[in-house]
Amino acid sequence: MADIGLFYGSTSGVTEEIAEKIQAAIGEDRCDLYSMEADFDDVDDLLKYDYLILGCSTWGAGELQNDWREPMFDMEMDKPDFSGKTIALFGPGDCEGHSKHFVGALGLMYDQFKALGATLVGAVSADDYSFEKSTALRDGQFVGLPLDEVNESEKTDQRIANWLETLKADFPAIA
Repeated sequence: MADIGLFYGSTSGVTEEIAEKIQAAIGEDRCDLYSMEADFDDVDDLLKYDYLILGCSTWGAGELQNDWREPMFDMEMDKPDFSGKTIALFGPGDCEGHSKHFVGALGLMYDQFKALGATLVGAVSADDYSFEKSTALRDGQFVGLPLDEVNESEKTDQRIANWLETLKADFPAIA
């Protein structure tokens, strides 16, 4: 088992592709990759890691991607203890077509995992993004890494590299 568990939900394949890029940048020996649809059994899969990277796109009016809905509901009901866990979030969105709900799922995940005792890291300045509104903003920063593969795909690789560089302080396995 690697030091980092990277879990993602992906409907169209975009979040999966991003997750694979993140895993490749960290190293497969240091980061295990899990599809929430194919590989996730229950919350114990998450709890076995002290360091987690979680990927979720935003659907509808700022909602979670389908693969995350049931696990997040179950965690809301069961209240597992994520104390001692360090979590970083990422998610694709569309800053033009869904400007009023840009990466809103990250805000939902942030609030829930924080309430369950996790330490959340990896905030990203909103300065380099154009959007109308986002529930993933806290004090002018996104609670995780927003990526826009629809309008700004040329920025993805550099945004991932910059984000992983900031995570090094909190994720010892990222070299």
